[in-house]
Amino acid sequence: MALRKIIEIDEEKCDGCGQCVTACAEGAIELVNGKARLVSENYCDGLGACLGECPQGAIRMAERQAAEFDQAAVDIHLSAQSRSQQPSPPTACQTGCPGSAMRQFAPRPGAESAPANTSSTQSQLGQWPVQLMLVPPHAPFLRDSDLLICADCVPFALADFHTRYLSGRTVVVGCPKLDNLEHYLAKLQQMFLTAQPKRITVLKMEVPCCGGLAQAAIAARNQAAPHIPMEVHTISIQGGAIQVELSPGTANAVARD
Repeated sequence: MALRKIIEIDEEKCDGCGQCVTACAEGAIELVNGKARLVSENYCDGLGACLGECPQGAIRMAERQAAEFDQAAVDIHLSAQSRSQQPSPPTACQTGCPGSAMRQFAPRPGAESAPANTSSTQSQLGQWPVQLMLVPPHAPFLRDSDLLICADCVPFALADFHTRYLSGRTVVVGCPKLDNLEHYLAKLQQMFLTAQPKRITVLKMEVPCCGGLAQAAIAARNQAAPHIPMEVHTISIQGGAIQVELSPGTANAVARD
């Protein structure tokens, strides 16, 4: 034990967005039951890279008696994490279930081409499946695609989601609050390396916990294929305002109605 600086997390303030998890290079923070927690004191180097990433101010730096930082233990921990993120053997549903069988559809006309007497537009979905957990990195519809990474609440907030975003794009959807964010990061890295999409658009809701999806996508892009252009679009709960970050992580953003 030694007197040193180490992070402390206020679970009452934490909303489980996961931004601190991706910010910690030592893997010292994990989401447990929807809350960020320090995995082990000897994984935390006390430098505080996670402090500025928490939108709720739930993380602070304290000076107290704590186990000393152990780089060897961190290396073992990160190696174990890497092994756990390797793709699991395919389940019966993933290999034989019609619900997860890969399919690609012919382009459909958009709203501007729909007959005047119809009350709704045609679906613009171009492939199946769409769940990020089910789409394999080698799926043919991913290669050289205009890729849309979408929080699964977004289509319910945007009335014109199909014509505004989905038309002509390949889509994968997920929820960073309910799913494993570390698995998302590993899966997206594999996708970007294998498929080399020509462009990436991330759609997330304005709620803080949804930011984990963008953080995972940005981190995966930066590590696997930093040359791929990316935009992050933030959708309001009522579907009105849209904030577009052309350069994720900077203040270069514009608002749209």
